[in-house]
Amino acid sequence: MPREERMNAANASQGNGTKEDAGFAPWKDYRLHLTVLCIAIVSELIGIRKLRISANVAISFLPLVYAIIIGVIVYLAEPIRFVGKKQATNAETLMLIFIGPLLAKLAIASGQAIEEIISAGPALFLQEFGNLGTMLIALPIALLLGFKRESIGMTHSIGREQNVGLIIDKYGFASAEARGVLMIYIIGTMIGSIFIGGLASFLASVTGIHPLAYAMATGVGSAGMTAAAIAPLISNFPELESQIMAFSGVSNLMTQCTGIYMSLFIGLPLIEKLYQVLEPKLGRVTERGRNYSEEVGISTNFHDKETK
Repeated sequence: MPREERMNAANASQGNGTKEDAGFAPWKDYRLHLTVLCIAIVSELIGIRKLRISANVAISFLPLVYAIIIGVIVYLAEPIRFVGKKQATNAETLMLIFIGPLLAKLAIASGQAIEEIISAGPALFLQEFGNLGTMLIALPIALLLGFKRESIGMTHSIGREQNVGLIIDKYGFASAEARGVLMIYIIGTMIGSIFIGGLASFLASVTGIHPLAYAMATGVGSAGMTAAAIAPLISNFPELESQIMAFSGVSNLMTQCTGIYMSLFIGLPLIEKLYQVLEPKLGRVTERGRNYSEEVGISTNFHDKETK
């Protein structure tokens, strides 16, 4: 049975969209809670696993990673009819509630380490500009892959809710930029936590940079990604747990508060300039890029000047 038909059948068994079903509270969804409980137990039983690349380099995989992977498998697996679209919708609603204790814990840790945070000086504020540095790497790659204006929405930020709203407001919902940021939003929701958790663990073991610098870098403005990133850092440096949580919490709060302004006044103008410079050189290397250029009437000769 196709996935869509299976979900419709599962949803029909739980309610047919009547008024009685419309008042169904997410916290009463026993199927969702039992599924989450089983996934959590299995993930905790697996425990922390380390993929050792060399004597000094290892990537830590924590229960959060297993839980995400198992959850995706349970949702997509055809034989499993216990979980459907209704559970996915309810889980999205409850996520905002369950993430609250994590934010409270980060806030308390930040308050306890306020003196250490102040002693960090301008480093904590200047690291916010690091959120803009990713476009220097991501934009050329997106252009080489054949993306055009979509690359602006894809690479100006990590593409979370506030960034999606900014792009749609500035360029319109039907724009190429909006398609780009929505692609990154969806991909980031699916695998962002897995990716950033492995990346933080790998870089912390390879580069030798102080763990608190990585703690500040984990504050990307997404609570889920921040949690996935600090977990392997704490696993690798348990003696710095309170400081890592404090710096990460403050950094995440700053990014949530100032990230939208950083993107609006610096990020978007900067990436527009970079796009104008890089697109003629990199945007027509691939066949897709050349075909698009021909469709819109742009010369594929990099050295030709535009003629009227």
